[in-house]
Amino acid sequence: MSEYFTEEGVVVPVTVISAGPVTVTRVFEKSKDGYNSVQIGFGSQKPQRLSKPQIGQMKGGNYKILKEFRLKPSDVSESKEGDTLDASIFATGDKVQISGISKGKGFQGVVKRHGFHGGPRTHGQKHSEREAGSIGGGLRTHVPKGMRMAGRMGSDKITQKNLKVILVDKENNLMLIKGAIPGRRGTLLEIIKR
Repeated sequence: MSEYFTEEGVVVPVTVISAGPVTVTRVFEKSKDGYNSVQIGFGSQKPQRLSKPQIGQMKGGNYKILKEFRLKPSDVSESKEGDTLDASIFATGDKVQISGISKGKGFQGVVKRHGFHGGPRTHGQKHSEREAGSIGGGLRTHVPKGMRMAGRMGSDKITQKNLKVILVDKENNLMLIKGAIPGRRGTLLEIIKR
């Protein structure tokens, strides 16, 4: 993250995103494949790290990531194999939706994971300041479904809607998005124009 000063002198918190270029590797049509979709490739890697089927699927390219996105029937005719998409398809002021995998935090207790307050420090309690407390015993002989407990936290797909594009650098394929976005540095993001 960083900060950006507008022409009026207002400071805006921004996240810098490297957006593309991505290449259309294949277009799926309902008449041939049964559904409408487009497959895009992003990044590059050594060809020896790919198997022959992967190289064939990438049409001879050596992309690091292949993703497929469903399309409306009207959008299929606009996409052609070999087309490249970069940051120039966005403009300043656009609203976008960004999805990504959030930071993984490992196994966490109920205080950090769910915001429990824990027990009191006094009244006969010794080491139960961050414990969950009762999980609903009593007459029931099972733990109810959905009981909030300690466990793995993070590494979830998070979608942020209505984020504003502050600036687009078309030469370097960089975008400045207002606010924070999910994930760590280097996380693969899905950006959809709204």
